Amino acid sequence: MGERRPGVPLGSRLPREYAKESGANLMTPAALGAARREVEAMRAGSGQKIDEDRLWANLLSSQPLAFSLFAELGVDLGLATRVLGRLWPERIAQVTKVGFEYSPGRSNPKYTNDRTAFDVYVEHMTPRGGRGFIGIEVKYHEALTDAPAEHRPRYDEVTTAMRCFKPDLVGGLRRKPVEQIWRDHMLAGSMLLASSEWEGGLYVFLYPADNDRCRTAVQLYREHLSSAETFDAVTLERVTEAIEAETDAAWIRDVRDRYLAWNKTHFTIVAQPA
Repeated sequence: MGERRPGVPLGSRLPREYAKESGANLMTPAALGAARREVEAMRAGSGQKIDEDRLWANLLSSQPLAFSLFAELGVDLGLATRVLGRLWPERIAQVTKVGFEYSPGRSNPKYTNDRTAFDVYVEHMTPRGGRGFIGIEVKYHEALTDAPAEHRPRYDEVTTAMRCFKPDLVGGLRRKPVEQIWRDHMLAGSMLLASSEWEGGLYVFLYPADNDRCRTAVQLYREHLSSAETFDAVTLERVTEAIEAETDAAWIRDVRDRYLAWNKTHFTIVAQPA
């Protein structure tokens, strides 16, 4: 375990050096391999933003969850096609790529002119033979209470050009808890605006059903939309069920047991002596 303060164990953290060397916070070899590749790319100057302490040592971080949930789909695109086709059948005919920490161009004025990136990025063929993409933001315990990022003029340009926001409510997008959702959604929108190669694109906000803060933020964000063609929200439970419907591999059972077995957490808490 890590320590809350010297000598006091913190059960949600692994010891830093052990975690970094072992990769124990990542739940499959594919997840560990993908995480290490992204960290190496960041160190080589890719511009990615990965908090290594969170990735390797924080058991509650959504970063290792993203890798543990999607890396196996990245090495088996047939499985990825079946799973994501269950979730978005009108969009996906064949998945061609699954990646992580993706931006088409960090700080590029062609897009959102900032360092926003998708936790998970999927490219696919559509039922009509075109190309599409899905950018996914993964949350776990996060409450979306971080201070909003510095506003950029490019945000106003992309927001107007996307034509999916209610004009009289645009000002509210700058405030928490919806501001981060908005910035990620704009990244997807800017990709569609920048290139005609895409038949369609979608931004997806993924969170556990019992995360009330995330659920409320999604509801509030939807109130700002005049069209949800490029936005969706999906629960961790629903994605896990879609994977379980297509494979009985032990790794997805392990993911569910670690991230969604709330009954075990409750039992542990109530069983503690007063």
